[in-house]
Amino acid sequence: MAETHENSRGPAVPIVPAVPYADPLGDPFLRTRFAFPARPDTFLRRQRLVDHLDQALRTPLTLIDGAAGAGKTLLAADWARGLRPPVAWLTVEVGDRRPGVFWAYVLQALRACGASVSDRIGTPADATEVDQKLLAALAAELNDRGRPVVLVLDEFERVTAPEVAEQLEFVLRHAGQGLRLVLVTRTEPLLPLHRYRAAGELTEIRTAELAFTSEEAVALLELHGLSLPVQAAGALVDRTRGWAAGLRLSALAARESADPELYLKEFEADHSTVADFLLAEVLKGQPEETQDLLLRVSVLDRFCPGLADALTLRTDAGPLLAGLHRDNAFVEHLGHSWYQLHPLFGEILRAHLRERLPGVETELHRRAARWMRRSGFLPETLVHGAAAGDWEFTAGALVDDLAIGQVFNGLRSGDLAQLFSGMGPEARSPATDLVRAACDLSRCDLDRGLPRLRRARERLADGAPHLAAAQLSCALLEALAARLTGCPPRAESAAESADELRRAVPAQLLDKHPEIPALLLTHLGSARLWAGRFEDARAALTTVVGTPGAAATVLPREESMGHLALIDYLNGWPGRAERKALAAVSERERVGMSQSGSGIERLVLAAVAVDRHELDRAQALLDEAAVPSGARDPVPSAGRALATARLLLARGRARAAVEAADPAVSAAVASPWAASHEALIASAAHLAEGRPDEAAEVLQGVSGDQPACVVEAAAIQLAAGRPETAVDLLDSIHTQGGTGPAVTVRAALVRAQAAERAGDTATARRLVAQALLDARRERLRRPFLDAGAWIRPLLATAPLDELAGGWLTPGPLRGGEQPAMGTPRSPLVAVELSGRECDVLERLAGMMSTEEIAADLYVSVNTVKTHLKSVYRKLAVNRRSDAVRRARDLGLL
Repeated sequence: MAETHENSRGPAVPIVPAVPYADPLGDPFLRTRFAFPARPDTFLRRQRLVDHLDQALRTPLTLIDGAAGAGKTLLAADWARGLRPPVAWLTVEVGDRRPGVFWAYVLQALRACGASVSDRIGTPADATEVDQKLLAALAAELNDRGRPVVLVLDEFERVTAPEVAEQLEFVLRHAGQGLRLVLVTRTEPLLPLHRYRAAGELTEIRTAELAFTSEEAVALLELHGLSLPVQAAGALVDRTRGWAAGLRLSALAARESADPELYLKEFEADHSTVADFLLAEVLKGQPEETQDLLLRVSVLDRFCPGLADALTLRTDAGPLLAGLHRDNAFVEHLGHSWYQLHPLFGEILRAHLRERLPGVETELHRRAARWMRRSGFLPETLVHGAAAGDWEFTAGALVDDLAIGQVFNGLRSGDLAQLFSGMGPEARSPATDLVRAACDLSRCDLDRGLPRLRRARERLADGAPHLAAAQLSCALLEALAARLTGCPPRAESAAESADELRRAVPAQLLDKHPEIPALLLTHLGSARLWAGRFEDARAALTTVVGTPGAAATVLPREESMGHLALIDYLNGWPGRAERKALAAVSERERVGMSQSGSGIERLVLAAVAVDRHELDRAQALLDEAAVPSGARDPVPSAGRALATARLLLARGRARAAVEAADPAVSAAVASPWAASHEALIASAAHLAEGRPDEAAEVLQGVSGDQPACVVEAAAIQLAAGRPETAVDLLDSIHTQGGTGPAVTVRAALVRAQAAERAGDTATARRLVAQALLDARRERLRRPFLDAGAWIRPLLATAPLDELAGGWLTPGPLRGGEQPAMGTPRSPLVAVELSGRECDVLERLAGMMSTEEIAADLYVSVNTVKTHLKSVYRKLAVNRRSDAVRRARDLGLL
């Protein structure tokens, strides 16, 4: 550092010489009180704190304030050793409360460090007082110094006499630049700190800054011969709050363990040297009533004077807690009169409570639960009620507060399920039945949830003394049960009941829980969607999406947007569906919620990706939307079946697509769109395997109310050789307010193919042009890939090649440019063959006969013929040799 009087450093302070003086009581001065404390071999210098302390050379007053074992003394001593003299050190004792004794030791500390205090200042002769002239003379002499004296007073919390603090502040104020006072203390000193702080004349290092960081903890452990990753050290720091003594004591104990790293991760604070330290340094030094207070509040995560009084059955918690915090007794102030215990101190106190007051812990939790309930702190009411084993009170608090929706809103659902998992069968009330049913239904466990919901409904109907909140909670669970069982009428009935019950619930309670109406409408909208009532579903779901953006409604908003995205997809609007699905994903991510719920938005995105022929992306999205085991929600189950089956069909795996198309959930009411899409997949598989009659037969149940399904059914009928039936199906579509481009594009291509077969090329070209215009905006490629070979010659002609160029096909060459010799043009529309079709094609290129191919692949001759027909159709050829040549041109062989 620079050689200035403010911050210069130099050689270590010399050993303190013996002094012949005695204190006012006639006792010899204890030289150990003037000596810097010895540094242990495992001491870690923390440069950030040393740098901060260097500011002490620029401010009159420095405060190092922290709890016992925070590392204050070693920090100050390490820093002071590196300063240029004069540096005076004094460890304060309890006897220094008497002014004469205190100032006698201060003067001796100054003389011992070589500060050359003149004899004219004198020495206090009376232990109980000090002459004001002595203090004035000391201040004046310090003020005249060219280089300031640094005076460190360690354990200054032992100075409790106000007159001593006033005298010290007098000397400091009048010493000017001649004194730099450093107070090392566990408590707030009686000096007017606010004045020095306002004037910028105070350097402060407090508990938060004294705490070790994860990196510092790693370095400290290394000094103890221990190696711990930063992440593991971070967990230890979190548990100890970076408390220096806790880290050092833990490290010392870990060195004796067979597995030090495991010990540091799992050590039991209540059976360690840490416990001995805290009990000796903090608890046992407190008065009996303070010890009792600390033991009782140890069962709480946070507490205020009123709550503490409820546990102690006294009224003195306010001043006791304020004093404990002021004294850095491991009681941390959270603001607004709320406090918490240091985590390790809390662990140790709880263990000590069980030994000193066995059996009282349950009663303390019960008192805390009731105080929290009266004060409106529901989460802590539930925690303490559960800890007390008072399940009827705990469940009643949740239900009466209309908070049962929190089991489903994604924020506290896991915590609540865990909390109520300990509720035994002895708890029998409508509230406990409702909570059990809610926890079961949140996991889609219908086998347990439905009987429990029925029992709760029956008890409420019998006139159980519960508020309307319980009835409304029951209606919410009824709506969810209806959604999960695929029973739209039951959902409508539950929604009607809820509308009536809301009038009987206090308005402030409804305002407090916006998730209740949001969840109700989400369940209702899902049930209507399952029934194929898309517009009615849209009305309910749109209301949920418009709910104010409180965190409690994130999950219903996200699910509703996902359901709306599915409606748009089923109506043929992939762009709209994608935007809503992405909004649903961002809604969850915005509040930092992990992937959970139905994942319906990713299923929609996967289905859109299939329509755009982005098959790898579709698979990745399906993998992300993994359905939890036991999930029985029919709408997302059907959505997953639809997206998965379409992806498999696009990859030529027809049989696998048929198996995947079944949602595998039981529902009270069949879904028209789910059944229609399942039939379409089965029909497409029959057609791909050369069974047009079976393909047509499967389509008999497809309804005209599902435009997307009808169009695909028409395409299959046309491919099966029934153009009239195909056109009739298209004419039967009920538009219901308009259908999207995914429907209109496919419909136009079906009509175009029918016209082309009838020889009406002009109509076919016009319809294909319109399809290209509509598809280009949405990047829809699958309809053209599925159209077959007939469309390729049309796409190669102007102006269709320009409409398809760049997104569906490579596009025409510019300026009459000719392709390089031997370089074939890329296909107009990609040709995709199934794995088995590729096997057949490879053997075909090897000049094998149909019978030889069948024998080589262990299939029947008819199966080979079916695959050959499919290969010829996809390659737009009629002979073996043409198929091989075309496949080589396309790079398939």
